[in-house]
Amino acid sequence: MDTKYVIIIQCDIAHRRCSGFACTNAFYNKEGAFENYDEGIKHISFTCGGCCGKGLAAKLEHFAKKSRKINNINKNEVVIHLSSCIVTDNHHYDRCPHIDYIKSIIVKKGYKNLVEGSYLSKNAQKKRDQGIYTSY
Repeated sequence: MDTKYVIIIQCDIAHRRCSGFACTNAFYNKEGAFENYDEGIKHISFTCGGCCGKGLAAKLEHFAKKSRKINNINKNEVVIHLSSCIVTDNHHYDRCPHIDYIKSIIVKKGYKNLVEGSYLSKNAQKKRDQGIYTSY
C-alpha cells in the first residue's frame, strides 16, 4: 500500500483540554506509531465528533470527497489512527466506551487501514507498566 495521507482521530472530550500537539509532533518526528511512514505524507487531525462517535461519518465523507477531488487520493491510500486518548487508559480518561462503534463507522465508510494509537507519553507508559492504567 502506498500511504498518501494519515488521519489522526482524537477524542472530542479530550480535545477540550488537549491541543493534539503531542500526536502531531510524533507524526512529524516519525516516533512511536508513526515511525514507519515516509517523509512527505500529509496528515490531518480531527475529533470523533463527540460521544458516541456518530459525527465521524460526516467528517470522513467530507475528507474523502475533498481529498479525492483536490489531491486524487482514494481511501486505500489513507491510514486512520485512533489516537491514544481513544484507545488507551490515560490521564485524560479511560479507553473510549464507543470504540467498537467508531471502528465500525470507519470500516463502513470504506477505510481499511486502521491503527490503534498515536502518541504515548513515557509517564503514561510507566503507569501502565505499574498497573495504574489499564492496558488493552
